[in-house]
Amino acid sequence: MSKKVSYVSVVLAVVCLLSVFVTGCGGGGSGSGGAVADVSAGDYPDGVYTGKSSEDENGAYGEVTITIEDGKVTDCAYVTWQKDGSIKDEDYGKVNGEISNQDYYDKAQLAVEAMSQYASQFAETGDLAKVDAVSGATNSYNQFSEAVADALKG
Repeated sequence: MSKKVSYVSVVLAVVCLLSVFVTGCGGGGSGSGGAVADVSAGDYPDGVYTGKSSEDENGAYGEVTITIEDGKVTDCAYVTWQKDGSIKDEDYGKVNGEISNQDYYDKAQLAVEAMSQYASQFAETGDLAKVDAVSGATNSYNQFSEAVADALKG
């Protein structure tokens, strides 16, 4: 139990610190159509930033790639990897290529969809505090948050 409490405490601390940090970086959108948030508080130079989360209890981890142009987040991609090195995609939750447990598969696919949402919301807002956690995909959200923190740690 204390190991779980410790993990939760660390994740919450990272999310809180990152929220404070990134909230200061957030801002209005650009006037060019897509909402692209300002990250000038961190004064990040243009470039591509990558970060990785720690592994979960199953050995899975996430990797994020954030593109910053003119002081704004312009793109974010997020991929999670299973312990065996395969990407969590439309086959995630299947056993030997087949859906043997529909509930498990549905939950796995909810996580896959959430990962895409997290990346697109961050690309739109540049503010982790404005990325909505998806119910049932909290672990994916925590790994995403940790990967973003790793990418922008400077």
